[in-house]
Amino acid sequence: MPAADALDLKAFVRDVPDFPKPGILFKDITPLLASPEAFGETVRRIVDRFRGEPLDAIVAAEARGFIFAAPVALALGVGFVPIRKPGKLPYDRHAYEYELEYGTDRLEIHVDGVRQGDRVLVIDDLLATGGTVDACVRLLERCGATVAACAFVIELGFLAGRRKLEPHPIYSVLEY
Repeated sequence: MPAADALDLKAFVRDVPDFPKPGILFKDITPLLASPEAFGETVRRIVDRFRGEPLDAIVAAEARGFIFAAPVALALGVGFVPIRKPGKLPYDRHAYEYELEYGTDRLEIHVDGVRQGDRVLVIDDLLATGGTVDACVRLLERCGATVAACAFVIELGFLAGRRKLEPHPIYSVLEY
């Protein structure tokens, strides 16, 4: 196995054509997750980028964002706060409803998940069009938190999701 700094993480991302529908080239991260070296290196790169930043929490929307957010939170010594779909959180919640191409969706966070003035890092596995993370950002800001940045394992630059998240800083481990 090459040294961590030389590890080509793209070699651990499998292209799956026509999933979940024809014409989509899906970036499958399960080989990356199955490799302790690649998974660890992915987490390390995110941690290294944000080490020393004043953060109060790491936040992620379900489900794949949780996989990366939890170890990053542990490494940075801050809590992890989940954002979930409706009906998944058992306690009092704040909610944010947002538009999809055909309808609406809703995200929720516990009322005590973030506090007024908390500085948070939002993590997800993929930045495509930016809709879900934009909804997370808006929900967090509605709760009084400050989104310090958004971090992603993969960014599909051709879909321009980064623009939807401006002016928040964006960090992506891999870009396509």
